[in-house]
Amino acid sequence: MSRASAPRAGQDPAPEFHELIHAPVRLRICGMLRPMSEVEFSVLRDTLQLKDANLSKNLKLLADAELVKLRKEFSPVRDDARRLTWVSLTVNGRAALAGHLAALRAIAEGDPAISG
Repeated sequence: MSRASAPRAGQDPAPEFHELIHAPVRLRICGMLRPMSEVEFSVLRDTLQLKDANLSKNLKLLADAELVKLRKEFSPVRDDARRLTWVSLTVNGRAALAGHLAALRAIAEGDPAISG
């Protein structure tokens, strides 16, 4: 599986199926992150109705592949040592998601040339 290159301005991404993103939970995570600069872990968890462990496991896979970035910071409203986790798509993640969505569109339109 190769990394999709970022499309130039005004250019559609090349269709490229991405096995890691394709898993339903990871596709939903990436889809939710797509229009945002970053989202806090609990917002992702609650919106997608996932358990902490399931979301954490999938975020780790995406982070290890450098598709998402995880940023931790102390909460301004809590007195304990727990930190908030912020999640964002990386440049590579945005490109890979765009290529994957283009591949899904091509598959849905019957393009036999798309490979996985």
